[in-house]
Amino acid sequence: MSEDIDPREAERIRRRDQDLDAEKRALMKPGMGKVFKQIQDAQARAADEPPKRRRARSPRPRP
Repeated sequence: MSEDIDPREAERIRRRDQDLDAEKRALMKPGMGKVFKQIQDAQARAADEPPKRRRARSPRPRP
């Protein structure tokens, strides 16, 4: 399969894959577990709270 791909295209694919792997590795850095936990806790709190009721906006005359 790699024989069918242009060398420039193969290099572009390799860089793209390397960039995606770098993003995954960044999430595994020390301290990111705490950030992940904070996000999960915030989402759990939001799910437990009833949705806020919005007041109907009164139509204001436009100048």
